[in-house]
Amino acid sequence: MTLSVKAYGAHAGDRPLEAIDISRRAPGADDVQIAIAYCGICHSDLHQARAEWAGTLFPCVPGHEIVGRVVDVGAQVQGFKAGDLVGVGCIVDSCRHCQDCGDGLENYCDSMVGTYNGATADAPGHTLGGYSEQIVVHQRYVLHVRHPEDQLAAVAPLLCAGITTWSPLKHWNAGPGSKVGIVGIGGLGHMGVKLAHALGAHVVAFTTSESKREAALALGADEVVVSRSADEMAGHAKSFDLIINTVAAPHDLDAYLVLLKRDGGMVLVGAPATPHPSPAVFNLIMKRRTLAGSMIGGIAETQEMLDFCAEHGVVADIELIRADEINDAYERMLKGDVKYRFVMDTATLSA
Repeated sequence: MTLSVKAYGAHAGDRPLEAIDISRRAPGADDVQIAIAYCGICHSDLHQARAEWAGTLFPCVPGHEIVGRVVDVGAQVQGFKAGDLVGVGCIVDSCRHCQDCGDGLENYCDSMVGTYNGATADAPGHTLGGYSEQIVVHQRYVLHVRHPEDQLAAVAPLLCAGITTWSPLKHWNAGPGSKVGIVGIGGLGHMGVKLAHALGAHVVAFTTSESKREAALALGADEVVVSRSADEMAGHAKSFDLIINTVAAPHDLDAYLVLLKRDGGMVLVGAPATPHPSPAVFNLIMKRRTLAGSMIGGIAETQEMLDFCAEHGVVADIELIRADEINDAYERMLKGDVKYRFVMDTATLSA
């Protein structure tokens, strides 16, 4: 038995997204059936739907920032019931027995299954994401949402943009007494500023645009540096414990590495289509600095992030769109014309 639901997806990389009908499996014993209320729009969605990343499987229904309400649960499901507010992020399955899964870091499992474009026994043979009315997910990968319901749309981007910045902030112990830089004030960066501020760190936002200075301060930055200003950059030399670099375009990493104090680290979370220029080794070895990467987060830390955000009133800054506005939203996203995340109202799929 399958469920027929409405969705928005692409049939080829050179074709726009359009209204389509897809099938969902009926809930099994360990499954949670979710009526999707909102789905955030991630830059990854655009890359995958347009086949700019290798291996796109069509039809492609993007979306991995999902929030909604439980419709039904399987007989073995514990901790979820019909009516609960829940979320689904970037992961809907993993091997469940490797060291990464055992450590609660399913995001690093070699068999991690993405919420869309991942292998599955369900039709059509690959996962279909959150630009849809419903989704059915194994209970292990479903998350509780404890924000007020009127904040639900703004919670959606926490499932990717939020956890992508939360995970390195926690892993590198950002908090009171630490100085944290956030490079880039976009979908990821604005969440990095909010979360680092809520954790109690001294937050410095880096932007290439003077026009974003006031906006970054409003997000919670203690200071803002326009990175095109050599004097402003030099004023922070050798002072940062941690820099989270969210920029998804190749750029000079050395300009930021020299801002780290001894034993400081810069973590890359943006994914450029072509490599960054290689940094100067001496900028790393002379101060025992670290250049690292981080990818989303595991289920346990995603739940931790959601609970923290609910307690501290942290949500994304969003622009709510109709489903039939998705192609225009993609074009605006390419131009950086959004503050700071688009979210689809999935009720408009059937309008």
